[in-house]
Amino acid sequence: MGALSFLARLGEIVPSTPKPPRRPDLKYRLLFTLAAVVVYYAMASVTVYPRAPGAGPQLPAVMLVVFAATTGTLAQLGIGPIVTAGLIIQVLVGGKLIELDLTKPEDRKLFTQAEKGLALLIAAVEAAGFALAYRQNAFVTTSIALQFFIGALILLMLDEAIQKGYGIGSGVSLFILAGVARTIVWDIFAPVSVEVRLLDGSVRSYRYGVVPYIVDGLMGEGISPDRLIYGYVPGYLAGGQTAMLPSLVGMASTFMLLLIIVYLQGMKVNVPVTIQRAPGIRGRIPLNFLYVSNIPVLLAGILVSNILLIRNMVEAYLPQLRWLASGLDSALVYLSPPRGLFDLIYDPVRSTVYAAILTGLAVLFGLMWVEVGGLSPASQAENLVKSGISIPGMRSNPKVLESVLAKYVYPLAVLSSIIVALLAFVADVFSVFGGGIGLLLAAGILQQIYTALTYERALEMYPMLRRLVGE
Repeated sequence: MGALSFLARLGEIVPSTPKPPRRPDLKYRLLFTLAAVVVYYAMASVTVYPRAPGAGPQLPAVMLVVFAATTGTLAQLGIGPIVTAGLIIQVLVGGKLIELDLTKPEDRKLFTQAEKGLALLIAAVEAAGFALAYRQNAFVTTSIALQFFIGALILLMLDEAIQKGYGIGSGVSLFILAGVARTIVWDIFAPVSVEVRLLDGSVRSYRYGVVPYIVDGLMGEGISPDRLIYGYVPGYLAGGQTAMLPSLVGMASTFMLLLIIVYLQGMKVNVPVTIQRAPGIRGRIPLNFLYVSNIPVLLAGILVSNILLIRNMVEAYLPQLRWLASGLDSALVYLSPPRGLFDLIYDPVRSTVYAAILTGLAVLFGLMWVEVGGLSPASQAENLVKSGISIPGMRSNPKVLESVLAKYVYPLAVLSSIIVALLAFVADVFSVFGGGIGLLLAAGILQQIYTALTYERALEMYPMLRRLVGE
């Protein structure tokens, strides 16, 4: 508990937003949420000063999405420190490595403050690490690190303010959604042109956004079926990468997959129960069909991103270990998602191996998250017994309930992990905007925000309901 107390004291350094004496009305909270998004977009658009052109670390795409980060800006760290600190503390508490009873106000406060303190430490370390990657003198490096740290601190404070009731939902979810939404809108409507060096050596400009490209094509520029269907242009971009641009199939797949994900997230598996305080009355405990949500794919993506980061660090700072970088390169070939239908058609073996590895990792992480995330049959049974709920025809014993719930929980964890992994794979194959993991996260967040807005609207319309729920 000593380390946790130290982190909690460190977390007290962060200026804390006081909880509002009265819950602000819905209009105010919506305006505050919108203002937080505007601040985030502004930070993601402001380049740190001074920044050498082309310098700095290039993060994997999945980390940019998951952490709502933008390379070289005040949002370089994004919500990475918050998410990482939350996962670490959650795993330690869920795995019983730290004994905390989150039903007690003092333990809950200690948990929150320790999470803030750990996020502060992670932000400082990451800010220094990213700043060193620019390879500038000590003064410039310190300046860049300070800007990265302040950016992370601002997002941390905004997240806390939103969670305390000034906004809707949580800042972490809001910034992830904002980042994915920006990518989707950019891929659809971006009016900018990109230069592609074609295979014959000539250079041609293409509109980046799907809609501007189609408009230009209908006005006489011509439309390439390969670009429209596969997003493929026979040539190379400025960085030497194969030219893969947003496609019409990708845009249609984005909206279709979004609807499928929302539908699956609304599905429930009901467990019949009885209430001890009201004998004879039966009910149902609904378990989400996607029991572990998108956590397995999220953790798998972070693992692959860390492998890529290690490979880049070895290549940049440890040239004597080129054999390790070469080995990681070979592994990353099969750990990288296919870049659209084009990759699947011309290299089906690599795509199949990637799908198998992703599914295996998702199942592994899904089962792990059930145990450390408070979703295990033992945890669920304990909560049911404390609530006075039992399974019909069985004694109200945690061990008995645990054996029954295990028949639901573990199959759901495995099945939902496989489904989420396959959804992410299909999303990558059809080049959905925002990426497979990004779209999965955005769909879940959208549903959470919709539920929160519906709840808040009901409280606004029916004041008596506010008293009943204790708001």
